Amino acid sequence: MVQKKSSVDSEDVLNPRTAAEKITKNKAKDEQDELSEEDQQLVSELEMIVERLKESSVDIHRSAMENLNNVIRSTTSSMTSVPKPLKYLKGHYATLAELYGAWSDERNKKALASILSLLGMAYDKEGKRDCLRYRLLAGYDDGQISEWGHEYVRHLAMEIGEEFAAKIEEEDEESAETLLAIAKEVVPFFLKHNADADAVDLLEELGRHELIADYVTKETFERVCLYMISCSPLLAPPADLGFLETARKIYGRFGKPAQCLPLSIRLGQPELIEEDWESCSSRVEKAQLAFIMARQQVYMPHLTEGDDELLACMNNAGLSKNYRELARELELLDPKAPEDIYKSHLENTSSDVALDSARHNLASTFVNAFVNAGYGTDKLMTGAVDGNEWIYKNKDMGMLSAAASLGMVNLWDVELGLNDIDKYLYTEDSTIKAGALLAIGMITAGVHDETDSAKALLSDYIADDNCHAIVKLAAISGLGLAYSGTNRQDILDMLVPLISDTDITIDLSSMAALSAGLVCIGSGNSDVSTVILQSMMERVDGELSHKLARFMALGLGLLYVGTQDKYDTILETLKAITHPIGKQASILMQVCAYAGTGNVLEVQKMLHLCAEHVSDKEDQLGQAFAVLGVGVISMGESVGSAMSLRTFEHLMHYGEAYVRRTVPLAMGLVCASNPVVGVVDTLSKFSHDNDKSVASSAIFAMGMVGAGTNNARLAQLLRQLATYYQKDADVLFVVRISQGLLHMGKGTMTINPYHHDRTLLSHTALAGLLVPVVAMINAEKLVLTSSHFLLYYLVRAMYPRFLITLDENLESVSASVRVGQAVDAVGQVGRPKTITGFQTHETPVLLGHAERAEVATEKYVALTSVLEGFVILKKNPDYVEEKEED
Repeated sequence: MVQKKSSVDSEDVLNPRTAAEKITKNKAKDEQDELSEEDQQLVSELEMIVERLKESSVDIHRSAMENLNNVIRSTTSSMTSVPKPLKYLKGHYATLAELYGAWSDERNKKALASILSLLGMAYDKEGKRDCLRYRLLAGYDDGQISEWGHEYVRHLAMEIGEEFAAKIEEEDEESAETLLAIAKEVVPFFLKHNADADAVDLLEELGRHELIADYVTKETFERVCLYMISCSPLLAPPADLGFLETARKIYGRFGKPAQCLPLSIRLGQPELIEEDWESCSSRVEKAQLAFIMARQQVYMPHLTEGDDELLACMNNAGLSKNYRELARELELLDPKAPEDIYKSHLENTSSDVALDSARHNLASTFVNAFVNAGYGTDKLMTGAVDGNEWIYKNKDMGMLSAAASLGMVNLWDVELGLNDIDKYLYTEDSTIKAGALLAIGMITAGVHDETDSAKALLSDYIADDNCHAIVKLAAISGLGLAYSGTNRQDILDMLVPLISDTDITIDLSSMAALSAGLVCIGSGNSDVSTVILQSMMERVDGELSHKLARFMALGLGLLYVGTQDKYDTILETLKAITHPIGKQASILMQVCAYAGTGNVLEVQKMLHLCAEHVSDKEDQLGQAFAVLGVGVISMGESVGSAMSLRTFEHLMHYGEAYVRRTVPLAMGLVCASNPVVGVVDTLSKFSHDNDKSVASSAIFAMGMVGAGTNNARLAQLLRQLATYYQKDADVLFVVRISQGLLHMGKGTMTINPYHHDRTLLSHTALAGLLVPVVAMINAEKLVLTSSHFLLYYLVRAMYPRFLITLDENLESVSASVRVGQAVDAVGQVGRPKTITGFQTHETPVLLGHAERAEVATEKYVALTSVLEGFVILKKNPDYVEEKEED
């Protein structure tokens, strides 16, 4: 008969805590049995020391404490195991804590508190933070913090952060100050031992990150600043900007104006930019700053103080010349015809499909413009015997785009470009004249000339009341393109009256609002925003439903690019507008204000808007803007970008029709000029969607994703799509546009708004992307009918992806550089490699999206840490040429 177990035993078996204790006791017993002779001797020695500490004599206590100290310090163990003295003192921890309370001699108590602080790191089970508590009792002056080594200090820093949070909650300011004092002892230790990230994190937990500036040295400041800049996108406001300000302050202290300037630009404070300019120790440093400002389109000519050479750098005057020199090096100067891009012989098209010749010619106009952008020659307009011949092969607004393509072909070359365009300014045909005016704006986009050509040529048409509407519209658009980001009051004085004038048509007012938004982008100009709001309120609903009215809302949004929460009053005013454009404008304002910040809360707001079920077609446009918002807000941060791409997959499955047609465009924005394989595959799948609008958006997005890369896989996919949609003129037109975008500048350009090692967001480039993308949401009303000229706004985002090195006299100089895939070296100790899989080239060179360059010779020293665009090289004074042995 089996004996029945007692109820007590069964309870013990079922109680996991009791079972765990039994297992622990058994393990301890086994370990005791398995102790080596050496370990057994250590256990006995520790027990003897503890017994001596229990005695009453103060002198015995002192000698016992010294012995215990020596035993703990002299132990050796592997990095992954607990030191043996700490392991064997576990059973005596409570006894030692009691002895501390019983003793009266201060010196001995401090010595014991120090040991208890060390033991507390391992055996503090109840969350009392004994490690910190006993450290405070033992004292933390004169290097006492570091007596137990690095791991101990890291644990102590963790407890300081936890305790500080608790004291702030209890509003115990005195204790908080004490914790800050001990943190000030920990930070220098961290910096000395290559734990820069731990030092910054500790001060950030205490809300005093700015104190790090007092502790950095010449050896540590670069690593600290790099870590702080990398952390900035992950922090909530205002700490994000606080980190950038502290990093800028540190760079300034160590005389690095070229590193300060990008941070000042990100902080959006012109006075800081001026401060950086004044802090330059030489003229050549100012020239390097001028090149960075020119790339970002920060226009502050007064800083040059009449120095023509510095002004030329800030005006980007040498961009066209250097770009063509690069093309000469790469043997790309020969113009390409659209057919060289289409490669129709590779398309399996059936001969019985009738081509819509006007639509086909219009597509060829855009392809020709994008492919030969900036080269000054092409085969349709400048290369033909009579350029007019090609213009007249287009119809109506197609003639405008054909004439305007000259602006793209002569991009950045003001002198020669205006000569090519001049003859079209005197034609009787208003659409051709309008195209010429738009071309003037495009030529001067991103460069400024001394004669202010764009203003001189366009202002007359804006002031002329008898001027044809389409000519005036082109002049307004041209001004916006030419002076984007300049904040010039004289340009605004021409545009603002057109916004408020209710006697003119809504399309002119809307484009004037867009141009005004471009001119003072990101400035939060209250005068312009008030005029746009007033115009929206005064216009009747029928006018506000016009297809171009959305650009009035976009113009309002552009005023607040990167300003974050400075638009509250405008947002409240927009609620008074009953027409859906009010809501659309408020969404666009939020999108623009948080562009590139990666703000998770704003992304959530946008996703809530996307999830709503909207029946009214006008309201659906607001939803489409919210989808773009998810991409625009998260585009600056790698984790956020990856998350947004996953979110877009869900929106495609469950979203409304308008949401689905916008998702591919948002994906294109996130990965502009960056053909990520997964994104290309997804867009390729969407390009065969049953909804023609979704397919058109996906195809255009494929062009954006591959813009300027010549990506062979995308080229093949687009050729297949040209065959697939050969009978659908509208979609085929979009395929051709994408083919042009893919081969933009014959593979030498980018439209990605991020530059300077992907840390700076160019506001004007973002605007250049947003205009055609917003137009593509309703492609059937805009791009596929008469408003295809809006695609030319991409000119504001186009820039060569070159690296050109200059000497101290600002003349081109060839230098060896290593170009490879960028590696994130943030938080790594020492001097880690920042690129991998590199190849060595002589400048000028082209840089891919995720590529980075570094100087490969010790002969030169770069004036900026980021080798991109124009970089000035200074001769290294310590360089000694190796003499060849005979």
